[in-house]
Amino acid sequence: MAIQLSKGQRIDLTKTNPGLTKVNIGLGWDTNKYSGGFDFDLDASAFLANDQNKVQYDEEFVFYNNLKSPTGAVEHTGDNRTGEGEGDDETIVVDFTQMPSHVTKIGIAVTIHDAEARKQNFGQVSNAFVRVVNAENDQEILRYDLGEDFSVETAVVVCELYKHGADWKFNAIGSGFSGGLAALCQNYGLEV
Repeated sequence: MAIQLSKGQRIDLTKTNPGLTKVNIGLGWDTNKYSGGFDFDLDASAFLANDQNKVQYDEEFVFYNNLKSPTGAVEHTGDNRTGEGEGDDETIVVDFTQMPSHVTKIGIAVTIHDAEARKQNFGQVSNAFVRVVNAENDQEILRYDLGEDFSVETAVVVCELYKHGADWKFNAIGSGFSGGLAALCQNYGLEV
């Protein structure tokens, strides 16, 4: 049975799951039903950061226009432009065995595409979640439901995977940003 986390909780991934080397990070959401004239397009992304919380190389920012990090440690399985249907809307695969040594943290975020132009924000999104699944046996390890804590934010850092000694851990973040993907990129030291 998967562990249900709350905002701010941290949990070990690799130490309590011996042999865990590859996980699927499943992200999902629903949009509130309202007529704003535009469909919602939410996008998952991953920032492979160093000890200073900065992405060292542009190619280590994984998103819909760069689906795979150079070593193959992190791969985005593709953009879901509608978010329709049950289950995960987008998935990011993390292979700990392929992780470059300078990467000590992976920030997982969701942004709203063209949020400002479309007058959309996370106050109009509900049932957002992230779950970590063992890629070898498809068993869910943990789940974090974000709740309805957002209003005007257009980007959310959902969680972080971070290295502690030789082990990888999970941190349930749920921190909103205004300014969308550009603000997130600047937060992780990338130029927009």
